[in-house]
Amino acid sequence: MNSITNSPRIKHLYRGTQIVRYLMGLIETLLGFRFILKLLGANPAAGFSGFIYRISYPLAAPFLNVFRISRISGSVFEWTTLLAMIVYSLIAWALIKLLLMGKPVSAPEASDKLDEQGS
Repeated sequence: MNSITNSPRIKHLYRGTQIVRYLMGLIETLLGFRFILKLLGANPAAGFSGFIYRISYPLAAPFLNVFRISRISGSVFEWTTLLAMIVYSLIAWALIKLLLMGKPVSAPEASDKLDEQGS
């Protein structure tokens, strides 16, 4: 086996990407619930919806005044929550790419990649 693939650094990079993906999934799930509950006009005084609104508010707060909130007969279409989901997805993607830049490569592999980029 190749010593690069057995490197402890590879294991750390793998764990790092797993953590980022897990946190991203958690954030997307919370914001997704928030969006759906608002869209369906869920009562904020109800236990579950109140919990979701409270826990997702810090994630949605930086985006709350970006767009107007669309209200239609008790339902709220929160464009800002969709924007937050997109922004957090892009941040997670960038973090994973950044982590993967630390992956060790062999000299021939690096040479091949540089040749591809130069073409």
